[in-house]
This record gives sequence, C-alpha cells and structure tokens, in this order.
Amino acid sequence: MKIPAIKELVETQSLEALKNAEEALLNEERPQITIKGDDEGEQLTHAIAAIWIIEKMQAEQIEFKDALRKYTEMVRGSIN
Repeated sequence: MKIPAIKELVETQSLEALKNAEEALLNEERPQITIKGDDEGEQLTHAIAAIWIIEKMQAEQIEFKDALRKYTEMVRGSIN
C-alpha cells in the first residue's frame, strides 16, 4: 500500500470511476483508469482504500488526512 498512490486517486477520480475500477480488477480485467501499483493486487488495494477514504470524507465531512488516519488505524487493527 502506497499512500501517494491512494492520495492521487482520491484527488483525481470520482467514486463511480473507482468502484468501476475495483470491479474490473476483481474480474481480472483492466480498469479504465490508471492506478499505480506493482501488480493488480496492489492496484486493487489502492482502489479499495481510495473508495473507503472518499466515503468516510463524505459521511463525516472530514479532510483527507483524517480519513486516511482512520483507514490506516482500521488496517492496523485488522492485522493485529
């Protein structure tokens, strides 16, 4: 997971475009948008993270950095 790649998606892509890209990657298809990542798995991770962050920003009216912090806390919690 690369934070700059996620930030770029949040700043440049719509929620709909990201959800379409997520679906394409899940179906082992090429997404219509460019997602940085070493492989399809990392690209999918970036798309999912960007979707989660955008939805959190909209739901809670918070800035990117705060939504990102909540996302990384959630990920850390699921790993422990």
